[in-house]
Amino acid sequence: MLSEKELAFVKTQRLLHIATVDPDGQPDVVPVGWEFDGTFFYVGGRENTTTRKYKNTQTASKVALVFDHEDGPRSNIRGVKVYGTADIVSREGCTGAGEYIRVRPEVHWSWGIEGEVFVAGKPRFKRTSWGTARNSDVGLFSVIRSW
Repeated sequence: MLSEKELAFVKTQRLLHIATVDPDGQPDVVPVGWEFDGTFFYVGGRENTTTRKYKNTQTASKVALVFDHEDGPRSNIRGVKVYGTADIVSREGCTGAGEYIRVRPEVHWSWGIEGEVFVAGKPRFKRTSWGTARNSDVGLFSVIRSW
């Protein structure tokens, strides 16, 4: 689950990058709008069912999500990377009713959010496993939307 500081950072980001893999093993990364309900991340869009990311998640459910931000010097970079499992669900979302990619987070890493990015010249990452726990901050919001 995301910490309060990680959640606050994610809420400020309008885009995330989703990485998928096609049946031939070709990776694909695209910037997308997103939603988060405290348990799942959702990726939709106009004509979502015709996109490569949508088609890739139908054949390979493992995905990666990245929220990142750079503000000035290299020491001011920060971000969150999420590994998860995707499936397709029908729901009412930011772009209306339709099919969305739903991502269940399994593990995430963050950097530059809860401390310095570099310590003694080496990058520092925080790793968190989600397991079966639910985000304890769910009461703070119903759905976070990037649009």
